[in-house]
Amino acid sequence: MIEFINVGKTYPNNVKALQDVNLKIDQGEFVAIIGLSGAGKSTLIRCINRMHDISEGKIIVDNVEVNSLKGKEVRKFRQRIGMIFQSFNLVTRISVLKNVLVSFVPELPYWRKITGIFSKEQKIKALTALDQVGILDKAYVRVDQLSGGQQQRVALARTLAQNPDIILADEPIASLDPVTARQVMDDFKKINRETDMSVIMNIHHVEIALEYADRIIGVKEGQVVYDGKSTEVTDDVLDLIYKGKVEEIQSEAEERYNV
Repeated sequence: MIEFINVGKTYPNNVKALQDVNLKIDQGEFVAIIGLSGAGKSTLIRCINRMHDISEGKIIVDNVEVNSLKGKEVRKFRQRIGMIFQSFNLVTRISVLKNVLVSFVPELPYWRKITGIFSKEQKIKALTALDQVGILDKAYVRVDQLSGGQQQRVALARTLAQNPDIILADEPIASLDPVTARQVMDDFKKINRETDMSVIMNIHHVEIALEYADRIIGVKEGQVVYDGKSTEVTDDVLDLIYKGKVEEIQSEAEERYNV
């Protein structure tokens, strides 16, 4: 379980990226975070694995207070969390398989890191992950020979190989065409259902978020202004997230829940 307790994040230039965020996300949920550019979506995701440190409050993941971890504890914690970026973050001059094997580097003994030699078990895990996302036949192809959608699947396979509890995805389909985007989203949904991994995704494509995610979190001006089932998101809710002012949203929420 992931829990945000009164979380705030202020950048050195005094920009408040997150304000008083309170959330609970259970294991196995598929959550889409939506909102305008600059609303705080990426910051919210990146605070979970300590890519960004919070300024106030607490983030707790499976009873571990994330913001209290130090040094090796942070690195060990991050091994449980897969991170997928819009830019794929792949080494394009080497093979697909070698890119997936990179996920095992942190746990390798020093001599294996130097020689680049991976165990048979690690290679089987990497190939299995490629099979899960449907590109096993590309294992020995150079990454720069793949399409954008195939490269995103390599990034997903690399994450799966480390067997995380949580997958964080920061705009994973932003640079993909509509058909390829849905293929990649199908992979996320399949993995979520078959492995019970939590998927938390920052996404601009609202219609795709509503179609694939079970839960929608709307963020505006660093605040969570909607948190509920995707099936309950109406045009009025979207107008509030994307057009309304925070004061309006809070007022409507109070009326709705008789606060």
